[in-house]
Amino acid sequence: MSGSLTQIPQPVAAPPPTRLRRWLSVFLALLVLAGSFALSTQPAHAASEGVGYWSDGAFLGAYKTGVDGRQAYCADLHADPPYGSTAGPERITSLDSLSRQQLAEMNYVLDRWGQSGDANVTAAVALYVWSVASPGMYNSHGMSGDDYYVARTPASERGTILANLLTMRQQAAVNAVTDPSLSLALDMADQYNGSLTVNAHPASLTGSASLTNAVFSDGASTRNLAVGTHPITGTPADGVPSYKIGASMNIAAAGYGAALDLYATPGQQRLIAAVAGSSTGLSAQVESPVIDLDFQPEITTQVASRYVAEGDPFVDGLTVSESKGTWIHLDGNPIEVTAQGTLYGPFDEQPTESDTPPAGAPIAGTETVTLTGAGSYTSPGTIIAPESGFYTWVWAIDKDAHAEIAKYLTDSFTDRFGQVAETSAVPFQPVAVSEADQHLAIPGDALTDTITVSSSNGAWLKKDGAHIPVVFEGTVYQVPGTLPPAQNTAIDGNAVPLGTVTVTADGPGVYTSPSVVAPSGGFVTWVWEVKKASQPEWVRDYIAADWQDNYGINVETTSVRWPVTVTSLMREYNVHPGGRAFDVVTVSGFPANHGDFTGDGYWNADLDELRHTVYGPFATDAELADDLDLTTAPVLAELTTPARNGVYKLGYTDDDKIVPTEPGFYVLVTTFEGDDRVQPYASSPTDVLERFYVPPADTEVPVTVITQATPEALVGEPFSDTALVQGTTIPDGAYLVFRAYGPHPAEVGAVCESPFYGSNEIPVTQAGIYHSGTTTVADPGNVYWVETLYAADGDVIAEGKCGAPGETTVIIEQPDDLLVKTNAVPTVVLGEPAHDVATVTGTVPDGARLVFEAYRQHTGEALCTAEELVFTSAVINLDGPGEYASDEVVFDEIGTYYWVETVIDKDGLILHRGLCSAPDETTTVTPVLETPEEPGKPGELAQTGADGNWWPLGLAGGLIAAVTGGMLLFGRRLAIARERNGYVREEDEAFEEFKAQFEGAKEE
Repeated sequence: MSGSLTQIPQPVAAPPPTRLRRWLSVFLALLVLAGSFALSTQPAHAASEGVGYWSDGAFLGAYKTGVDGRQAYCADLHADPPYGSTAGPERITSLDSLSRQQLAEMNYVLDRWGQSGDANVTAAVALYVWSVASPGMYNSHGMSGDDYYVARTPASERGTILANLLTMRQQAAVNAVTDPSLSLALDMADQYNGSLTVNAHPASLTGSASLTNAVFSDGASTRNLAVGTHPITGTPADGVPSYKIGASMNIAAAGYGAALDLYATPGQQRLIAAVAGSSTGLSAQVESPVIDLDFQPEITTQVASRYVAEGDPFVDGLTVSESKGTWIHLDGNPIEVTAQGTLYGPFDEQPTESDTPPAGAPIAGTETVTLTGAGSYTSPGTIIAPESGFYTWVWAIDKDAHAEIAKYLTDSFTDRFGQVAETSAVPFQPVAVSEADQHLAIPGDALTDTITVSSSNGAWLKKDGAHIPVVFEGTVYQVPGTLPPAQNTAIDGNAVPLGTVTVTADGPGVYTSPSVVAPSGGFVTWVWEVKKASQPEWVRDYIAADWQDNYGINVETTSVRWPVTVTSLMREYNVHPGGRAFDVVTVSGFPANHGDFTGDGYWNADLDELRHTVYGPFATDAELADDLDLTTAPVLAELTTPARNGVYKLGYTDDDKIVPTEPGFYVLVTTFEGDDRVQPYASSPTDVLERFYVPPADTEVPVTVITQATPEALVGEPFSDTALVQGTTIPDGAYLVFRAYGPHPAEVGAVCESPFYGSNEIPVTQAGIYHSGTTTVADPGNVYWVETLYAADGDVIAEGKCGAPGETTVIIEQPDDLLVKTNAVPTVVLGEPAHDVATVTGTVPDGARLVFEAYRQHTGEALCTAEELVFTSAVINLDGPGEYASDEVVFDEIGTYYWVETVIDKDGLILHRGLCSAPDETTTVTPVLETPEEPGKPGELAQTGADGNWWPLGLAGGLIAAVTGGMLLFGRRLAIARERNGYVREEDEAFEEFKAQFEGAKEE
């Protein structure tokens, strides 16, 4: 090849003399002629001029050998041209007296530029060879051989030729080496990563390197490399326990080394060329020692289920991979690696991920899995979920536990603790133990329950550091009948839900429920439950199952004690000293079976006693006020009757006679201490219907008026005032007017300016009780009554004061909750009609309807089932609060009948259902009597007055009191019903008897 030669100025040499040129020309011509003859007999391998210059018969350049067609150069400047038979080439390592370095440099120049096709290059090569091989002859012309011999070339090219010559000398001096070499070295940093180091002389050598069981950084196993260190990566076959890495490299080192190719022509110049490339290649190879392999198995897991039920197995799914190497096989089989899984837990919340478990972390169990290669595995599932909590797996491989195969494991392995993917949650079971806050209550009370909530199967789970909230639903059920409920896992099918409240528990603890309004009476019991469907969606998976506590647990039950109603009426108002007073007391509100319940160990037995105490005498009726201290008040008589519904006549026998001995005012007070089913009761000493007066002998009683208004009523309900007029001399033509003012806010106080209601003028002819008539208002507040007694001429005889005690009716808003109070006709004779009346208060939904049912009782146990049902009323549409009466029904058998009222909404949902055997919901059908009942003791009654002067007045007052009191004491509802049906109750028979006596006395 020609190389790249620098153009330099050409030195100018003196031309030979003309005569000499002529002789040289002739000489050359003869040589040519002689050569032509010689050539005709030479072998075909004779040399010939190649690329170069002729000048005056002299040639400067390369000869083309006939042996291999290469260009070679004359080494003997003094010898004849090599036109003879040329043989060779022969590789020589010495030439004459040349040093090995000179041979190496000549080899370098001949290789780089000797085969050039550029005459300026081959001429420079020829000059270089002569200057080294024949330096004496080359410089024997009295001048530089370079200048002398370059003159054989055209003057225009001489500078280029000399410049090329200079370049050749410079590069040969630098790059030529006498002994080129190549060596390889393998160095492994570890089992897979290492380097191949190439050392060559000269350092510029490059060549192709090949790897066995390894690749270069570009992923190829063969690559052209230069001198230096090259990274490699081992690629052993999968599964082998060891391997070797091999490397080999070949470099074509043509032009390097102290050697030449020699072509010999006998008797003529020797020709030389660079050593042929096929014989100048360098090669090297290297192999690493045996590299023992190991591998690193790693495990990632995903639990089979995020949520595991208590009692179910924990199952983990393992994914095994190799982070280093491949799974080693021995004798064709994969080695077995044992992985141990430790299940930590329970924890009350998802553990925080960390490199190692916290100190003291609980362990639920361990399992092992034998691994035989990368892939998927499943844990045995031998650990059973014991309780609620979070459980997290940690899988490990202990290298030291693998004996003889430990050397194939790079290291032990342990995954991280607390990974979410490796954690299962065992849902917790929230439960509650509750206790009703009210052991005893009255209708309208706010009933609440205290629940102590916890998890029954372990920890109450947390999320993000806070307890998972759980919604508890508590339903209050009205217990059927009037007796305490029996505890049961199932809810009584006849129990009526009164309301459901919720408590959101944000962890274990004690909580108080919202309130539910107590019904009209009876037992109510709480039932608490947890429903997964009622929880926020994210909470449901953490809760094990729905839960419900038992129905009828005694501590979860409240007795809403029935209110007792006692109405009574003194037969006489004025009684002379030593005379007798008589009273008729009507008792209602007790359960029909009151007195029969003997207690059950938690609920106390019924208290079966009513006390009727006559207090007096008192000097003035002003002492008969609500704040009267009955513990110190004088007592005239104490009587008792059973605490059961009925009509009781007091003072009619010698055993219970009421005989005042001193003048003054007296009042009968009925009390009931109360028990676990019925509220305490005490009538008021202010009750004007329960008073009588014993005047001093021959004493005139001034005219006074005492009033008693309805104390409380709902908005829209009727209410009234009642006046007791007293005195021995009431002017003719006197009349009474009642006025009502308001309603006013209670905080404003009594205001009586413009009445919204005024009664008619009610004639007052004698001492007695007078009724105002009823009225209603549409707003809540206080209504103040003022009664005025006028003389015939309009003068005021007596007038009440605005805001006087007993003269205020408090008007209350209708309650929000729907309330139903019923009063059935208590007693009828067989063949007479009976009915029930319901007073509805509160918010009545649109479309609500009312139905009455009556159940015939055959045993001592209260039963209201389909077998006892004998009457169902027509459906009554409810258009708001008010009174609603059932159809009349004539029962065809004597006995006891229980009424049950039911209110349903427009969709048929039960809004209210009464209790079987509830107070005031019993009708007793009595047989028809063949003979009238024997009247009382009229002769004895007739002598109760004082000397006959007070008898007519007392009877008249008693009669008026009886009529008016009946309306007050039994309520407007029953009064309307009785008036409609012409019904006279059993308890009124004594009054009718008394009325007949009074009529007879008037006729006499």
